[in-house]
Amino acid sequence: MSGLRAFSHLPLVDISALRQGDAEAQQAVADALGKAAREVGFLYVTGHGVPEARFSALIDAAQRFFALPLADKMAVYIGHSRNHRGYVPEGEEVYAGGSKDRKEAYDLSFELPADDPDYLAGNPLLGPNQWPGLPGFREAVGAYYQDVLAVGNDLLRGFALALGEPPSTFTQHISKPPSQLRLVHYPFDPKDPDAVGIGGHTDYECFTLLHVTAPGLEVLNGAGEWIEAPPVPGAFVVNIGDMLELWTNGEFIATTHRVLKVREERYSFPLFFNVDYHTRIAPLPRFVRPGQAARSPLVAGEHLFAQTSQSFSYLKARLASGELSLPEGSLGLSSFGHAARGEGR
Repeated sequence: MSGLRAFSHLPLVDISALRQGDAEAQQAVADALGKAAREVGFLYVTGHGVPEARFSALIDAAQRFFALPLADKMAVYIGHSRNHRGYVPEGEEVYAGGSKDRKEAYDLSFELPADDPDYLAGNPLLGPNQWPGLPGFREAVGAYYQDVLAVGNDLLRGFALALGEPPSTFTQHISKPPSQLRLVHYPFDPKDPDAVGIGGHTDYECFTLLHVTAPGLEVLNGAGEWIEAPPVPGAFVVNIGDMLELWTNGEFIATTHRVLKVREERYSFPLFFNVDYHTRIAPLPRFVRPGQAARSPLVAGEHLFAQTSQSFSYLKARLASGELSLPEGSLGLSSFGHAARGEGR
């Protein structure tokens, strides 16, 4: 059984051998990934193969978008979408602590055509994106999304190897996943230098790949201390999410994290890597040990939708009106991670 350590920094793993190494080299990387997932739940990843030009183009696109007048950004307001894509104004999102976050965002996900059967059937997370009419924006953001999605597939194979499972154990469930990329802008207000960027939470998917322009991320360790996780040049920050914690029955840890003290203008680009919407997630048999209860299964997309619906004001309004309803068996916010188990407090 894993145990969250009283870590003071995040481990760093070079994953280049996952793509081009022999079986022994791949297993060595997988073992390092597994150690980080069990003991910290967070790590830096290098050797991912995403060119620096992709990051530069993404940052430029984000800066140009968030500099637009509010009316132009609201033209692609997320509430205009029926599959949760578009602009998220400041204060729209509220986590379990109840405070409104000091940020604005633009959300997109796996692009599907408007005639996709799941979209036509009313799936709340699958379908086309809302793209702003900003020259070059769709091309830059879309290219970055595809590159990082490929890195996510590499990591998912690596995590399977780390668990002693066949490499396709998780990736076999990927065809059109609701893997969301967020472009997040944290403005700096010198009159409020301790403003909350985003409150403590875990991520709802399998794991997250994060690129960020400035410090601010803090991770809760096993001793209940908030540890700073500043950006490392050329590296992604990767953290375990709810679905891998469930699949491993707690062997991997979805570690609580937050963004506090917005000290400077900051851009953050998390890609929340997920499996297909209808994938049923239950603990792998090897992690249901004698005397240890198996966690209740969840459907990956339903869990993501339920958590999202409890965080976004426009979706909470639709729930209250009866336009939407939560899937049966939905969990409340902050139901995963060591904080949810009473650890690290």
